[in-house]
Formats: sequence, structure tokens, C-alpha cells
Amino acid sequence: MLSEQQIIRRKKLYQLKLLGINPYPSEEYVVTTTICNIRKNFTEKETISIAGRLMRLRILGKASFGEIKDHTGCMQIYFTQDHLFLSPDQIKKEDAYNVFLKKLIDIGDIIGVKGILFKTKMDEITIHVHQFTLLSKSIRPLPQVKMDKNKKIYDAFSNTEQRYRMRYVDLIVNDHVKEIFLKRTRIIKKIRNFFDKKGYLEVDTPILQSIPGGAIARPFETYHNTLGIPLYLRIANELYLKRLIIGGFHGVYEFSRNFRNEGMDRLHNPEFTVLELYVAYKDYYWMMNFTEKLMKCICNKFKENNHFNFQTPFPRIPILDSIKKYTGFDIKEMGKEELRKVCQKLHIEENIKMSKAKLIENIFEEKCEKNYINPTFIIDYPVEMSPLTKRHRYNENLSERFELIINGQEIANAYSELNDPIDQLDRLREQMKLKNESISIDQDFIRALEFGMPPTAGIGIGIDRLVMLLTQEKSIQEVLFFPQMRPEK
Repeated sequence: MLSEQQIIRRKKLYQLKLLGINPYPSEEYVVTTTICNIRKNFTEKETISIAGRLMRLRILGKASFGEIKDHTGCMQIYFTQDHLFLSPDQIKKEDAYNVFLKKLIDIGDIIGVKGILFKTKMDEITIHVHQFTLLSKSIRPLPQVKMDKNKKIYDAFSNTEQRYRMRYVDLIVNDHVKEIFLKRTRIIKKIRNFFDKKGYLEVDTPILQSIPGGAIARPFETYHNTLGIPLYLRIANELYLKRLIIGGFHGVYEFSRNFRNEGMDRLHNPEFTVLELYVAYKDYYWMMNFTEKLMKCICNKFKENNHFNFQTPFPRIPILDSIKKYTGFDIKEMGKEELRKVCQKLHIEENIKMSKAKLIENIFEEKCEKNYINPTFIIDYPVEMSPLTKRHRYNENLSERFELIINGQEIANAYSELNDPIDQLDRLREQMKLKNESISIDQDFIRALEFGMPPTAGIGIGIDRLVMLLTQEKSIQEVLFFPQMRPEK
């Protein structure tokens, strides 16, 4: 059912058409500048043309004030009865103000204005509008717009779910939300520039895969009608990037959209962005040093938004030492049943189906991870936890793997990549047996390894979590334009 405001606006739409005014014109509207540029380079009496959304309108009689918002900011606009013309010129000059502006225009309409710049007695830059064009009629009202003492327009939806569902409105009325996504773009650009300067190649790998590999996760499944086979949305792009290293590329990276058909919470969305980088002839020690430089580069750029200490070198703490410190249990020699008993004593979720790797992971995540606020490398994971990672050069029970933890959250995961095809096949078989799953091993990846992969270091960085960190947001939904939601009732 339409609201009273929606009915009124639809009537105005009809009246505009009766007057011969197209409320959704096709013609290009020529914009000569932006609001941001006007503020930086103000010139008294300069004639300019801008376009944007009408955010405020106050009718005072023969003169009225409003506020227009473009993609760079907001600015006051000023209308007078004697100087306002409608473009295109479908109605009489005297009706442009008294009929068109006063009776048919609403807050939320997208308009074009041409006029002369001046400053009010309050020293506010204003456009005296001479020519006025309706570019798109809004037939649904915006949420009640408010303005703080600094003249910042805002209206935080009281219902967070509504903000996520109608992100387009959220972006219109909440400038700080728009700034989060602008910052996200700048962070990605900074990373891309950092890698490009190193000579690494940005690539694209398949999203639809016949065998989901590169991580332990439940995939989304679809079906290819022509080929007559099931396909899966990728859970990781790791195995394809390694194929490119085998093919002779020195360093490759990808900003990858990954999909996992699993739980949702403040840190997890079914669709998410990961950056993966693989560099030949390197190991995880090199990757730790490289990661320190990368993080320092990014976080110095956005240092006003974080209170973490990015002084290098970051601490490097073996995961088993961390567990001993925060639980009191030395689990180095423990088997699965002993680990289950430890979980029970620590009141951590466990069951008979959980693998040794999963039990250790649960202990660390529940009791240890939250203690690492400043950047810390957690290193040398038990080999059972890392089926795609080289065994440690000094201890075959461990793997050459690290995770970067900041603010109690995993931000990155990296390895000395396993390049022994026989060991790799054995470990994947063991993983499948433990998980009791029917999804096949990617035999083509094993075949690729058999041709020989150089020693390689690889890293995956959670872009969504990194953006959360640098914008001080507590939920992944705040840094995704359109987070996954239940269907609207």
C-alpha cells in the first residue's frame, strides 16, 4: 500500500507530465564543476552548472533556500522569483518559481542548477540559481533528514537491517557510510600499486570450478546444462594461482571473490573478497618480512583510523606456545582424544567427529586469538592443520605457515607452499578420509605439481576484515555494499 507521501508525489508526477515536463529526461546535462571544487576554488560571481540531489528546501515567499548534494559534498542554493527560469522552457517564467519550485519539487529529486556564486552574510558559499532543470523525480520520500551543528546531513536508520537492505538510501543520508566505501577502494588501490611496483602480475582465475579446492569449506553448487556436470562457486583460488607459478610466472596475485555456504556472523559473509599472492623462489620467512612492509605501507596511509602499533618486526609466536600460555596445556604430543578432554575442561565445543586439526583450531580461536591486539604472526602450525603447506624444515610435525592476527582477528594466512606432488596427494587423501567427504581430489593440480613447481611463498589477505580494521567497523556488513540477507518479508 502506498503511503500518503507516495500518493502526493505520484500526483505531482502526473501534473508535471500535464505541463509537458518530462520528469525523466534523456538529454545529457552539462556539469561544469563539482561542489568540492567550488569550495576549493571559489570565485565571486562565477557562473557554474552542477547536478545532484535536492536535500533541503525552505520556501520563504519570493525567495527560497535549498541544499544540493553531488558526489563530492553539499552546497546551499538560492532561488528568487524574479530570476528563476525553467529549462527546458516549457512553462512561463512567472510559473517557474510559484508553480514548479513551490508545488511540484520535493526533497530527494535529482536536479540540475545553473547560476552565479556568491557568499551570504554568514559567509556561506551559495549558488544563486537562474536556470533550473528536473533530471529525475523522486516518488518515494527519503527518511527524515536531519542536520547537526556542523551542517552535516545525517539520518542513521534506527534499524540496522533496513540500512543494509536499502544501502542506496543509507549512502544518500549517511556521509560516513559513503566514506567507508571510498576508503575501501583506496586501500585496494594502495595494495595493487604496491604489488605492481614489485612487478607482480594481476590475474583472473575461474569462479566456476568442477572441483572446489584450496580450502576446507562447504561450496555452493550449480549445474552446467550444456556440459551436463555439476559446478561449484570457488571457495578459494589458490590451486589455480599455483598452476600459473608452475607455468612460469614469477609472481601473481588476484583480488578474488570467494563463496562459502556456511554460517554468517559479524566476521563472515557467504560472499567475500580475498587477496592472494604467490611468489616463486621464496619461503614463509620472506613472506613475513614482505607482509610487514605491506601492512606498514597500507596502515601508515590510513594511520588516522587505527591505534595499533605497526612497528616492525612483528612478534612471531608458535601456535603451540600460544596455547600453552593462555590455557596452561602443553598439547605438543597430544592425540585427538586427549585434545577432546582439554576442550571439555576449557568448555570449548568438541565432538567425536572433529579432527585433531579442528580441535586445535577451536582451542586457539576461543582462548588465544583475542589476546593479540597489535600485529602478531602466529607461526608453525601442526602439519594436520595445513594440508597445502610444506613441512617445517626443522620439525616434520609442524608446517611452515603463519597467520597475521590484529585486534584479535585473523587478517592473513600464509605458507611455504607444498610442492612435493607425492606428499601433497597423500595429505589430500588423508584430509578427505578424515572429513568423510565424497568431493574428488583435484587430480589436474597434482598433475601440474608433477611437472615441478618452484619453491613458492603464498599469502591470502581478507580484504573485508582489513577494511574493518582500518575503518574501525565491528561488523563485516558495514564494509560490504550489499551484504547477504534473508529475503524481505
